[in-house]
Amino acid sequence: MPLSPKALGTALNEELTLHTALCRREAGAFQQALLAGEPLVVACTQERHLFTELAEQTEGLDDRSAPLRFVNIREMGGWSKDAALASPKLAALLAVAHLPEAEPVATVSFQSTGRVLIIGALDRAEGLAESLADTLDVTLFTQGPGENGGTQERRYPVLSGQIQSLTGWLGAFELKWARVNPIDLDLCTRCNACVAACPEGAIGLDYQVDSALCKSHRACVNACGAIGAIDFNRQPVSQSERFDLVLDLREQSAFTQHALPQGYLRLPPGQRAGSAGSESETLIKLRDLVGEFEKPKFFQYQQKLCAHARNEKTGCSACIDVCSASAISSERDRSQIKVNPNLCVGCGTCTTVCPSGALTFAYPRASEQGVKLKTLLGTYARAGGKNAALLLHSQQAGAQLLNDLGRAARLDKSTSGIPARVIPMSLWHTSSVGLDLWLSALAYGASQVWVLMTEEEAPQYRDALQAQMDVAQAILSGLGYTGQHFRILQARDARDLAELDRALQAAPAAGVARPAGFAVQAQKRATLDLALDHLTACAPSQPEAIALPAPASPFGSLAINTDSCTLCLSCVSACPAGALQDNPNAPQLKFIEKNCVQCGLCVKTCPEQSLALQPRLLLTAQRGLARVLNEAQPYGCIRCGKPFGTVKGIEAMLGRLAGHSMFQGAALERLKMCGDCRVIDIHSASNEHRITDS
Repeated sequence: MPLSPKALGTALNEELTLHTALCRREAGAFQQALLAGEPLVVACTQERHLFTELAEQTEGLDDRSAPLRFVNIREMGGWSKDAALASPKLAALLAVAHLPEAEPVATVSFQSTGRVLIIGALDRAEGLAESLADTLDVTLFTQGPGENGGTQERRYPVLSGQIQSLTGWLGAFELKWARVNPIDLDLCTRCNACVAACPEGAIGLDYQVDSALCKSHRACVNACGAIGAIDFNRQPVSQSERFDLVLDLREQSAFTQHALPQGYLRLPPGQRAGSAGSESETLIKLRDLVGEFEKPKFFQYQQKLCAHARNEKTGCSACIDVCSASAISSERDRSQIKVNPNLCVGCGTCTTVCPSGALTFAYPRASEQGVKLKTLLGTYARAGGKNAALLLHSQQAGAQLLNDLGRAARLDKSTSGIPARVIPMSLWHTSSVGLDLWLSALAYGASQVWVLMTEEEAPQYRDALQAQMDVAQAILSGLGYTGQHFRILQARDARDLAELDRALQAAPAAGVARPAGFAVQAQKRATLDLALDHLTACAPSQPEAIALPAPASPFGSLAINTDSCTLCLSCVSACPAGALQDNPNAPQLKFIEKNCVQCGLCVKTCPEQSLALQPRLLLTAQRGLARVLNEAQPYGCIRCGKPFGTVKGIEAMLGRLAGHSMFQGAALERLKMCGDCRVIDIHSASNEHRITDS
């Protein structure tokens, strides 16, 4: 791996020293650098554990000492067929490693006392309970005897019956079930008298009656005698109980979502020792889940920006549809969504698909990711790099795949490794970054943005990201930037490294002539406007508008049928983004296209079905200005002449009510009056009966 300390130092504006054995005979230099009191970056992750131990053993350091950070430049660029050209990328990776840590965010707390529920066949459940009982408080829920049945000695509480629901998360699971079996396991002593007495063999070693086999001889009742554990007249009883942890041994999971709640672990029948997530690994995880735990609150929600619902009509439900943890639910009556922070796993996909920016990713914040992007691409360009391709990957499975690819390039001449122009950027989750930051990266000088997805991601995440990429690519192509700028790279494991290696060799796409200088904003729409302004200013072509794919487009216009629109203005009150407005001085419907998020609430609210969404990006000055969608002649009161509606609206109302028995004669004429005159006419009419007449 050729390294030039002088070239890297110039790009980073500091003097660098090249070490070849810092983790061995040059360890003293590492400790001396720590004592200097400045933030220290070690360009090696292989010996992270050793360096951390050395730091802990270095005298004179405490918790207030400068932070120690690590960055992998070897597999990410040094071990590659392009290693000789990789200095700009290595400088960029080193520059990002110098950035401060993300600002702290609010946290979500969990408390677990170690009360665990094991659901499954009694023999296997009791066997696993033996490995947990010294640390956890075990309760079993039997799903039949299994191959061997329960042990003679009853060491753990055993529940039975029909499971109705299992909900919750670490420290707060709630099981609801109905006791439907004649045998009460709390009273049963496992003496086996009923098992021996039953002529049909309807009672197994889970000490429950199989109703399909039982022929009602009731010999078991007599055998149980004074114990009284068997009662065929017992009515079903619904019960509930709370647990901190759940170990589910059934074939079918209790939860249907991709991301299971924390504290819920599975060991289906086919999953045995030696497999991924094997018994030993799962049991170790369970034993560690006792105490108090915290995780970041990954999201921020601004209800006033939310386009989910108005007046109990549903508009945008993108976040609810894409959530793999079932953490987001609708509160349509309150015109909002609700995110359960205990179930949220921090994938951030909801923030990526949110068109209005009501949901934003908080850990790290968009502004912090923007600084990272700007530092990466700016340093790369200053060091002489060209045609940067940003490769977004997860910090676990994605990073491991790239490490494997780098090592393969070192050992196998047929593997190229990660090209010099491809800059990996680690994310908490690959789908936590979307349209606003992708376009910002292009504005900052990237040629392409690629996302590496693995088996970690839920299947719907790929579809969601692809839909967002289709919108982004339509914008770039419409502006005349040639090539494919956005792409998802799918890889399951090391077997896909050859395909990944080929994919990384893709030709550069056209980028901006000069990088942007704006900062990523906290609000998604504000960042999008800044990125689009720069991309448009540098664009090879300047179209008036670009058609965008539905339904993922966060931009667009409205088509209106002016013949059927009565200007009732119900759409104005339904619009959550202020894109639709009325005119207090005239019957007009106005529209500001820049504000429209294409949620469709106006379309669903319109009683005349006069509106339709038009996904597009308008690039003229009209985008930010209010324009009149429809206007009508005002209808004047027949008594005082004051306008109080539109001719079309009043005439439509008169036409619908003309045949109604309550609106005949004077009553129909009053509909042509303003509110004040209508009241006066009612009280001044002399030829009508009133309820007060005697």
